[in-house]
Amino acid sequence: MKLTLVLEPDDEGGYTALCPELDVASQGETEDEAAANLREAVDLLLETAPRSEIQRRYRPGVSVRSMEVAYA
Repeated sequence: MKLTLVLEPDDEGGYTALCPELDVASQGETEDEAAANLREAVDLLLETAPRSEIQRRYRPGVSVRSMEVAYA
């Protein structure tokens, strides 16, 4: 299963990691720690949640793009 990992700095100096396809998030003090914590959370969900829960959460086709906007 190929999933998306979105990393964002948080207000406390760490990072938030999000997997939008499964609506799972985690945090860490560094990007690598946040990514590792998210992988652990996703693995735990896939190992323990009923198949119906995975199917309910799973939203394939997520894509990440950047865009430019005017800001004065």
